[in-house]
Amino acid sequence: MRTNIGNLRARSAILVAVSLLLGGCATFSKDGGMDEVQKQTQPHLKQAYEWAKTEESKKSLQDKTQALLAQPLDVEGAVQVALYNNKGLQASFYELGISEADLVQAGRLPNPRFSMLYARNGGEYKIEQAFTFNVFSLITMPKAVEVEKRRFAQTQASTAIEVLKLAYQTRIAYFNAVAATELARYSAQVKESAEASAELAKRLHETGNWNRLEQSREQSFYADAALEYANAKNAEVRAYEALARQLGVKASQLTIQSRLPDLPKSLSELQAFEQNAYEQRLDLLVKRSEMDALAKQLGLTKTTRFINVIELGPARVLEGRRSEPYKKGIDIAFEIPLFDWGQAKVPRAESIYMQSVQETAQLVTNAQSEIRERYNTYRTKHDVTRHIRDEIVPLRKRILYEDQLRYNGMLTSPFELFGDARAQVQSVKGYIESLRDFWLADAELQATLVASPRLMEGQ
Repeated sequence: MRTNIGNLRARSAILVAVSLLLGGCATFSKDGGMDEVQKQTQPHLKQAYEWAKTEESKKSLQDKTQALLAQPLDVEGAVQVALYNNKGLQASFYELGISEADLVQAGRLPNPRFSMLYARNGGEYKIEQAFTFNVFSLITMPKAVEVEKRRFAQTQASTAIEVLKLAYQTRIAYFNAVAATELARYSAQVKESAEASAELAKRLHETGNWNRLEQSREQSFYADAALEYANAKNAEVRAYEALARQLGVKASQLTIQSRLPDLPKSLSELQAFEQNAYEQRLDLLVKRSEMDALAKQLGLTKTTRFINVIELGPARVLEGRRSEPYKKGIDIAFEIPLFDWGQAKVPRAESIYMQSVQETAQLVTNAQSEIRERYNTYRTKHDVTRHIRDEIVPLRKRILYEDQLRYNGMLTSPFELFGDARAQVQSVKGYIESLRDFWLADAELQATLVASPRLMEGQ
């Protein structure tokens, strides 16, 4: 009997030693998971970014931001400022810290439990003391750690998406801001032309050389142009503020390019986008990580289906007077599956896993369709913009030139000249809007290589 008790005590000591050893294995990484995030964003992003945890790193990012803001920003510079200065992005980095803490915690074994019973009846005592440890956690801990590793990988992919989503939304905001500035500038020209035409019509009407109908028509053109200019200026302010929010600065600090980039000379083929999507698309990576985590969780659920607690440890008992010796032994406790045999746990875990499998399959189907749709829009916007640039704008310019010749020869009225001038400016505005739409389509197409459009747009 003494030998059995001694063996149990020795085994308990070994279990405690093993628990202390295993509990000290899981530690925090030096980079906090950022190296993997940067690796995933590298194919999509040229700019740098970092997780500013210290005051020194925060000051460094502020200095870099101010240096960039000291000169006019192109779209790539705007993206760099956003990656340096957007506080929402910095907040998303802390999801890595939360997830890694969960991973480290999963590698920590539960604390041992000390229990004691003290009873006295006159000179008689009953004292029970036990120091126990949940030995079943030695079995479940590796699976739990593996689950949290998968979840940490999923968080890294989600964080990479947040980085690229900010870059995408900054590009959209930048192109909108540049286009809004150009459109406001040309709206001012239309307004000035309409104002001059309205003023001339007013004078001719006052001298009896122009009827009220024609004078009212010119005045209406001017009223519409003034309204359009007011709306264009408001759109410019809104576009600048939207860009400023992405960059984390005041709109008054922004100086951007005066015009949109020209159309590219050549376009990429659809096949290249489709191939890259399956290699680089991060929402598929997130979903695969989720499936892996659920698969590991399913294994853990099967392991803990019947019993999830077995506590074992040394114990001693005193019965009688205090002078009598303690009786030493082992305390063991475990859950008895009397009412709940865990019949529902495994089917539930299996259903969750299969649900994720079907969602992943649908995500792949959606990715194929989204890329084709966005590529078609990209090509169409390019062709439309080129048509406006090469056909419509030159025609309007030629008509205005011919009208000027006719006006110089006193063969046409100044109002026809004003009207053709407005039409020529409107054609340029149409080109600016179409060029803006092309660059937006280009950014949207690039975004489909990262994740679904709804996800990249923050929906």
